[in-house]
Amino acid sequence: MTSSVEVPHSNLELPKEFYPHEFAEKYRAAGYWTDATFAEFIPDAAKRFGDSEAVVGRDHRGQDVRYTYAELDVETAVLASGLAAHDIRRGDRVLVQLPNITDYAVVVFALFRLGAIPVFCLPAHRESEIEHFIATAKASAFITVGEFGGFDHRALARKVLSGLAERGEAPRPLVIVADEGAGEFVSLGAVRDSAVMGEKEQAEPDPEGLAFLQLSGGTTGTPKLIPRTHADYLYSIREQSAVAGCSGETRMLVVLPAAHNFTMSSPGIIGVLMHGGTVVFCTDPTPTAAFSAIEAERCTMVSLVPPLALTWLATRGMIDKDLSSLQVMQVGGAKFPEVAARRIGPELGATVQQVFGMAEGLCNFTRLDDPEDLRASTQGHPVSPGDEIEIRNDAGELVSPGERGNLWTRGPYTIRGYLGGVDAESFDDRGFYCSGDIVRRRSNGYLVVEGRAKDQINRGGEKISAEEIENHLLAHPDVADVALVAVPDKFLGERSCAYVISPAPPSAEQLKSFVRERGVAEYKVPDRFEFADAFPPTGVGKTSRRELRRYLADLLD
Repeated sequence: MTSSVEVPHSNLELPKEFYPHEFAEKYRAAGYWTDATFAEFIPDAAKRFGDSEAVVGRDHRGQDVRYTYAELDVETAVLASGLAAHDIRRGDRVLVQLPNITDYAVVVFALFRLGAIPVFCLPAHRESEIEHFIATAKASAFITVGEFGGFDHRALARKVLSGLAERGEAPRPLVIVADEGAGEFVSLGAVRDSAVMGEKEQAEPDPEGLAFLQLSGGTTGTPKLIPRTHADYLYSIREQSAVAGCSGETRMLVVLPAAHNFTMSSPGIIGVLMHGGTVVFCTDPTPTAAFSAIEAERCTMVSLVPPLALTWLATRGMIDKDLSSLQVMQVGGAKFPEVAARRIGPELGATVQQVFGMAEGLCNFTRLDDPEDLRASTQGHPVSPGDEIEIRNDAGELVSPGERGNLWTRGPYTIRGYLGGVDAESFDDRGFYCSGDIVRRRSNGYLVVEGRAKDQINRGGEKISAEEIENHLLAHPDVADVALVAVPDKFLGERSCAYVISPAPPSAEQLKSFVRERGVAEYKVPDRFEFADAFPPTGVGKTSRRELRRYLADLLD
């Protein structure tokens, strides 16, 4: 079967095949890929799990909500019909920027039922990123929330539409707001009310066709869009949910942003629903709120980034809540210190499972029955027998066993290219993808992550493109040149430092305000600034931005 993509309601150009034909045939023959699609995911789950509890949490109104699988099936069908009534069709790209509320699950699976293509973005993204996603994906709709976390997303939507109009981008997307006070936009409630009862809205997409667009952390500007197919992503979730021990008894607490690839698929929201478990949305990631939710809902699993896991360890003794139901704590998104990993069991009562993966594909897990040494000191090994890994030096040659090198990978759920063919140098002519991670492989196949090779800062699991923030700072009239580098941090792993060349330097606070006003997510604003009249002399000068950044990072360290 080929992956010819039908996009009748959009002019976005997509490849005819997301994987070479010979590889698609191989993955199907191995049983990795099937004909299942996300359009049928919830209807199929409702048939299998019916009255079992599927989703728990608060909706956009702040009301407590509990959906069984049968009820979630009805809710997604009704909303799909309402979206169709608002002219959202199969193949349309739809930005989804929602926090950890139950509406998130309803919206995403309603779009899947229609055959529309969700474009996942984070609540932290601001107008610079949102405008880029809309323009790049040629989105026909933007679904967001009203006020959340002290921020007005309706005001953000106004800025985005204004920015698109100024640049002549057309057509501008329909804005749907999960708030009764939607203002000049369409409320999610009004969309639901426009459903035509009795009409079924369920597409039959190509299993090897585009299912959604995920975001890459990126090294060359704003995040790149990652095309994921039904076949490859559903396969990866089947493997990851098996390794994570998912079952109908699993009750997963969602505290990281729901749109993160980690939260979606490792095993994430989709993996838990695939097995008839329960997803518990938590809008407040603080330990007090999370521990209360674990006690109240008897959660068995949670996925955290290292800074959040460290915060839980630091505050466990101060919060008197019953965490005895918690069985598995997954930690991923950045390197987790071994000493902290060894504390999870004794102090939180859960088995630590390290997860090292990427939105582009490859996922590695430690196994729940691994010895503690492996679970604490490594980042696991691939979840699929079809995953291929090569560790190469900077010249592209394979390193000796146990040596450090650049991670290259390909497999049945690792992409072959970004949307629009950008950053093509991250892929070689054999279809291997360079993740930008420096790793070494133990004799037993387990990987140990040693660092990053790409010009990307991993700030507590949030990826920052050095080039993107440098470009924003260079727009300041008093900044002659700048290099953004990573500096070590015991809590976040890395923080960002801007080394600024300026004859009349502004203050650090002035530059932080300037970057914020440019409309970027708060986590991208540099944590620290260093000012100078010129860059320090290096062996390579300024001809290589990467070498300059490395030199400055070593100097600042």
